[in-house]
Amino acid sequence: MNTWKERYKELHKPLDEAIRSLPKRATVIMSMAAMEGQGFMGRVHKHSDHFEHLTIVSCLNMKSYQFCENPEYQGTFMNQNWFYGPSNRKAAAARYRLVEYLPNNLHQAGGQRIKQLRETGDTIVFWGTTLPLDEKTGYFNLGLSNVYEMEVALQADMVVCEVNDQVPYMEGDHQLHIRNVDMIVEFSAELPEIPLLDPSALEIDIAGHIAPLVPDRATLQIGIGGIPNAVAKLMHEKKDLGIHTEMFTESMIDLFEQGVVTNMYKSIWKGKTICTFALGSRAMYTWVERNPGILLLRGSYVNDPAVIARNINMISINTAITVDLTGQVCSESIGPVQYSGTGGQLDTHRGAVKSPGGKGIIALRSSAKKGTLSTIVPLLPLGSAVTVPRQDIDWVVTEYGAVHLQGRSVSERARLLIGISHPDFRDELKSEAKKLGYL
Repeated sequence: MNTWKERYKELHKPLDEAIRSLPKRATVIMSMAAMEGQGFMGRVHKHSDHFEHLTIVSCLNMKSYQFCENPEYQGTFMNQNWFYGPSNRKAAAARYRLVEYLPNNLHQAGGQRIKQLRETGDTIVFWGTTLPLDEKTGYFNLGLSNVYEMEVALQADMVVCEVNDQVPYMEGDHQLHIRNVDMIVEFSAELPEIPLLDPSALEIDIAGHIAPLVPDRATLQIGIGGIPNAVAKLMHEKKDLGIHTEMFTESMIDLFEQGVVTNMYKSIWKGKTICTFALGSRAMYTWVERNPGILLLRGSYVNDPAVIARNINMISINTAITVDLTGQVCSESIGPVQYSGTGGQLDTHRGAVKSPGGKGIIALRSSAKKGTLSTIVPLLPLGSAVTVPRQDIDWVVTEYGAVHLQGRSVSERARLLIGISHPDFRDELKSEAKKLGYL
């Protein structure tokens, strides 16, 4: 008799029955991004009559879900989110009391939330998407995300596995044994994807100022979007780069296949790409599946600035919405309106700056809204979230150049930032800087 197979049968329930087996009041923490529990998130609203109040904690919702978008569910469900996706932005903009932002640094997100819930006595449920059970060993693999999932699963009061046979297996420390599971449901669905977009000419110009800042044998953290994609395209002449990043992105694959990324000169995890989640296309999911060169480790480790700083020549490349003339960076809100999240930007930036030979690079277009707004501003708009404080700032790059701000005075920073701002706004920025006493 296969003990684990029999245990699986005992714990298995139809999806709707499992949802109604949850406590009437609880906090349910979901797997994130491509690993979001599509079965649960797509069906829980149909059982609103069962719940008194359910807080559902998620991160980067990829699809549209009624429980956090339809105003009729206000008061029954609340989606607390570490990083807004498009549907969350719409619900927040409409002021529905269905979604609220959870400020965090990625490496602390899971631990801080668990600690807070323990203090208030909430029942904690972890609902995670997994591969089918390995019947020989009794382990579930949590697939493409290990940001906070294992940390939460091992401390939750109840653990539910949503088994999806379309999830790729990744190597890492995110194997959850069936003895730690309370319920199992099955829900087969294609994973959410994001396309790899070709960078624009302007994004390539920005990347052209970043590439010279990256030495051979550096270890990279690259974010997502047109600018990071453009940076990856300009790395083809570099030698023996390494990867230590929160998010594995599709733009990294070419660097592996061109022999640019070898990971052989990393200070830690030599020979391995280290990440904490993967998000991209179906082709990328196939590429990372059972790839022994990639390890998916817990976000509390991967994004710990002290761990990141152990890599010599660690280069962190992230994007921003706005930078003010003193060096404050806003990457996550438009004024007081939450747009995305801090994610791991401050984690990786601080770790890179502390690395021997490292650099923390913030990149942005010099203007927005078809050239009508400067992204370099005298003061951040009222209510803007400060993602990277000015005391942490290092390099800032636009299509007009790269400037090193670390250790410089406010007046020096203002002059340098005006120098890489869009020419249409430089006179206005100088005038405002004088009014503020910066110049």
